[in-house]
Amino acid sequence: MAIKDFHCSYDNASGISADAVASANIAFPDVHNDARMMADLAKALKEYENAPFCTLPFCHTIEAEALGGIVNLGDENAGPRCGGYITQSMAEILDLPEIDFTKGRIAKLLEACRILSDEGEHVVVEVCGPITVMNSLIDPKYIFKTIRRDKETAKAVFDKLGEQSFRFMQQAKAHGAQFISYADVVGGVNIVGPNMAEDIVDFFTYDYVKKIQTLSDDNCMVMLCPKTTFALLGTDKAEFRNMPLSGPMRYGEACIELIGKVKLAGMTCYKNIDFTINNATFKEVVLI
Repeated sequence: MAIKDFHCSYDNASGISADAVASANIAFPDVHNDARMMADLAKALKEYENAPFCTLPFCHTIEAEALGGIVNLGDENAGPRCGGYITQSMAEILDLPEIDFTKGRIAKLLEACRILSDEGEHVVVEVCGPITVMNSLIDPKYIFKTIRRDKETAKAVFDKLGEQSFRFMQQAKAHGAQFISYADVVGGVNIVGPNMAEDIVDFFTYDYVKKIQTLSDDNCMVMLCPKTTFALLGTDKAEFRNMPLSGPMRYGEACIELIGKVKLAGMTCYKNIDFTINNATFKEVVLI
């Protein structure tokens, strides 16, 4: 079975609608380092988009920054993005320090997560996969060259970054996040090609998703980016299992209803706010 691509139209770096934050006391780029403002922005976006949950963070750079990466926080027109590479080889990433969750922007994000949870919000924390994190640490051409020519180093780096992301997931859950979203959009089949995509599933993704699904329990669900779901399905590492819903509803509402019953969601992107499951049958991702 070939790996199918999921055509994503959601770009966290494209800025934030002025209409979404018109009524909130939010300043850019200060919001990215202030937990209260971060929580207020998440709630403003939830209301503006008519979403069932609040989402943090507002970019794909927070893990890379916490590892020492250079990030330009941008403004309301262009969100946080890589401000320059700090390594010239994947091997150098192995020397980067572990993430300290008590300082910097990532600490403020966790504080915002706790604020939102304490205020009764359903919170999604989006955690990035290794290639997306590396995209803000090193020129991507070195990533793909190393994966092709030096699998041992590539696997070591994936495992290191995967462990840092897993620790981030644990922290998010401890701070009240009910949903942990895992996405490695820069590592999608449309970018790396079918052969490399299959290699990545074999040496990293399958075992990693096995690990992160252990976070799912009566209070938390792991959501997979559909690009990851299709990579697992296309390599015969996973299958869909039908789960009945109480009736037709939007995808996000279905995820809320099935907390404690489903370990892995991933039939579509949680950002596809208006996607409705008209047949009242949710497709759980089950690893084989």
